[in-house]
Amino acid sequence: MTSVQPAAEHAQAPAREKMDPALVKLIVIMLGGAIPALLDTSIVNVAIHTIGVDLHTTVTSIQWVITGYLLSFGMVIPLSGWGLARFGGRASWMFSLSLFLAGSIASGASWSIGSLIAFRVLQGIGGGLLFPLLTTLITQAAGGRNLGKLMATVSLPVAVVPILGPVVSGLIISNVSWRWIFYVNVPICLVALAVAWRGLAGVGVPRPESTRPRLDVTGLLLLCPALAGLLYGLAQLASEHSVSHPAVWVPVVAGALLLAGFVAHALVGRNEPLVDLRLFRSRSFSGASWLLFLAGLSIYGAMLLLPLYFQEARGYSALAAGLMMIPQGVGSILPRTLVGKLTDRIGPRPVTLAGVVLAAVGTIPFALAGPDPSLAILVAALFVRGAGLGAATISVMAGAFQGLDRTQIPHASSATRIMQQVGGAFGAAVLAVILASQDRVGLAAAFDRTFWWCVGFTALALVPALLLPGPAKPAPS
Repeated sequence: MTSVQPAAEHAQAPAREKMDPALVKLIVIMLGGAIPALLDTSIVNVAIHTIGVDLHTTVTSIQWVITGYLLSFGMVIPLSGWGLARFGGRASWMFSLSLFLAGSIASGASWSIGSLIAFRVLQGIGGGLLFPLLTTLITQAAGGRNLGKLMATVSLPVAVVPILGPVVSGLIISNVSWRWIFYVNVPICLVALAVAWRGLAGVGVPRPESTRPRLDVTGLLLLCPALAGLLYGLAQLASEHSVSHPAVWVPVVAGALLLAGFVAHALVGRNEPLVDLRLFRSRSFSGASWLLFLAGLSIYGAMLLLPLYFQEARGYSALAAGLMMIPQGVGSILPRTLVGKLTDRIGPRPVTLAGVVLAAVGTIPFALAGPDPSLAILVAALFVRGAGLGAATISVMAGAFQGLDRTQIPHASSATRIMQQVGGAFGAAVLAVILASQDRVGLAAAFDRTFWWCVGFTALALVPALLLPGPAKPAPS
């Protein structure tokens, strides 16, 4: 792998039409390794009922198969930047992928609900480290050039794989044991490890011994439990349906207090913090981070709401509901090349604003659906919604990293991933509570009203989108 020069050296370089072949190679290697973790975000959900029956457990216990994964995923995100600086790109990537592989094998071999939850936590640790590493290494390698085109390329599997997840899961459950939900990761991970060993040599070289950051133990003890408390409380909100329930407010309050403690520690501490909050002084990064929080709310919240709508309100099977999500995925894929080029040409702000508007417009037909909606209109709406979400996601990620130097990128990767993860948990919990609170008005009306909330959350993203950079000013001659 050829060495990569710092972003600052390319600040004034003109945008290239084609990406460096070394960068393309890096993207292919890392996305290949990330596919199992991407698939896992949606493939397990469809199998939950079957797993619960086979392991003779309750709904309360089986939901921890998902919650435990999300908690461990969120907790370890801040460690990715420190690990990269200390151990380098190849070692950090292969360690994370190996953890995910070990968790997959062990989850497939689980003998009880307790063992499955424990092994899913191990899987979550590997997955939580993988995604910030992927973003950091690829963004550093790009050297600050063509970020719109880069994010369009990198985010393609992120859009496609989770949509295929319910279909793959339905096929596995219908034909073989649920354990193959996890075993399917094994050959992909083994190939990805072999390719990474050869292809990632020299990528993300560890920082010199004298400049390597010490592990911010105080920050770790504050931030990781804070994220766990917030994510756990929000997950309980979706099941308890009451903010006043101790299982909800106690972990949320504890998490918020620990988070406040971390903010104070990160801003006044002498050593390099686990996540550098000074990045939020940048108007562009701050706007992108809050927009990712709201995007996580609207994207992940609706990813819970839409399949429920097709199954409960329309009476579709789990597999049919998964197939109905394909138009949204197609909508997010088709305009990616154009969106990437536009983001590089006119800046992230106008592209993001257009994407948010499209996403809101694509959600409105579900809010107006009523008891007997037109299936054609809903399919078209999903396509429009997908195009809007795809455009907004690509442009906002480009905006988040615009203007940052090489050393800031690991912190930015951790911060943006945390904002998206917490936003997703918050969105799923809030929309689940809103839907449950509408039980007196009938099923169709309950979904209509909840979708109006989803439209509102999506439209709210227009505010931080205004903070993103606009068209670049031409350099003085």
